[in-house]
Amino acid sequence: MYTHICISSNDLDVSQKFYDAALTPLGIKSAGPINERACMYSSDGGTLLVIKPADEAEASYANGGTIGFAAADAAAVDAFHAAGLANGGTDEGAPGKRPQAPGNAYGAYLRDPVGNKICAFCQLPEGELN
Repeated sequence: MYTHICISSNDLDVSQKFYDAALTPLGIKSAGPINERACMYSSDGGTLLVIKPADEAEASYANGGTIGFAAADAAAVDAFHAAGLANGGTDEGAPGKRPQAPGNAYGAYLRDPVGNKICAFCQLPEGELN
């Protein structure tokens, strides 16, 4: 559905540490820094770029914006959340069932060091409560 998403950061080292840790359990690999202003993460589903603002302004996040990542299973969601917290993220919703979401959804939410809201979700097998 999308080709790429860009989010901002004034400290690429801090952001890269966070995203390397949080996205690895989801099978999303870092392509590393692509230049002095950006680092990149790619999967078959698209590309995430973490960039320094072009106008050298302070990095900010989208109010109400959330980037959702697909997870293979509940263990990957749990690992995403734990790794993000251990690497500078803050909790925005602990791992668990999401009855308001379609299907048998299981997910977790984080804020990255800048304040961007991200989540990881999977569908549990029918009847699994986790």
